[in-house]
Order: sequence, then structure tokens, then C-alpha cells
Amino acid sequence: MLRMGEIVVGLEWEGLYRELLGDGNQLLMEGVMDVCHRLSKTHRMFVIKNGITHTQIKRLKQSGLYKFFEDIFDSQSIGYQKPKGEFFNYVISHISDGGLQSGIDTCWVNRTGQRSPAEIKSTYTISNLMELTSIC
Repeated sequence: MLRMGEIVVGLEWEGLYRELLGDGNQLLMEGVMDVCHRLSKTHRMFVIKNGITHTQIKRLKQSGLYKFFEDIFDSQSIGYQKPKGEFFNYVISHISDGGLQSGIDTCWVNRTGQRSPAEIKSTYTISNLMELTSIC
């Protein structure tokens, strides 16, 4: 902020930034409402992401997606971030009828057709969210 001629208190600035992050319109990927509606009829759905609890819930509610998910797991409330094993162990242990032996499939939504970086390892790769309904 010094470049902009402002002196700010770091923790106050971060708090304001995180609060504002959850405000405003949430732009949704094309087809997301339809996919969530379809899959919620036949699948248990969870939000599993890195982020701040309050901000994630606020954004999901504003977008209209909140109603589709059984629970929300985020790095702030868990204390670990993806892709750490502790994060996923926590999630699996808190989903009824789940267990470490059940495994988790992953899906990379690659909308731009870019080459897969070495660090991205997924069970499926799709280019359009609607393709998810054929996988499930």
C-alpha cells in the first residue's frame, strides 16, 4: 500500500479484504446450476476447498449454490489446506458412510485445453462442467 501512498495496519487490511471477497455478484461457470441440480438428486454433495469459512458460506449463499450441498469443509475450520493428506483424512472421517478405504475421485475442469501440469493428478479431466453428469 505504500506504493499507493497509504499506510495500513496489515491485520485490519486483511480482515477488510476477506470481508469484501464475499461481497458482490458471484460469477458462476456456465451450466453449474443445472449440473448441481441434476447431481444433487442422485449424489451426496460437499464443498471441499481451501478458504475462510465465513467467506465461503457467504459466497455459496449469494450464488444460490448453498442448498445443493450437505456440508462444507474448508481449510480454515480444518486447520490444513489441500492437498495435504490431513485435510482429506479429516473430510473423509467426517462424512457418514465414508472411510479412508473408499478413495476419492478427482476431476480437473480444464476449460482452456491447457497441458496438464505435473502437479495436477486427477481421475478425470473435462473441458465443460456438463461432462461431469456423464462421469457420475
